[in-house]
Amino acid sequence: MFAADGETLTSDSTLRFRERKEAEADLRTAGFAVREVRDAPDRPGRQLVFIARRPDPAERR
Repeated sequence: MFAADGETLTSDSTLRFRERKEAEADLRTAGFAVREVRDAPDRPGRQLVFIARRPDPAERR
């Protein structure tokens, strides 16, 4: 509910949770190098944090 006018907003979106391998593959496809995968500090064993970066152009040669 919104405080300003009391209107209720309903969302029709769907959450999709991916497995680790699928998320890593998607990051690689998008040009990222996965450096590390950790448990989320507030949800160990339930969520993952992906440490990834795009390689420098000089590293791609």
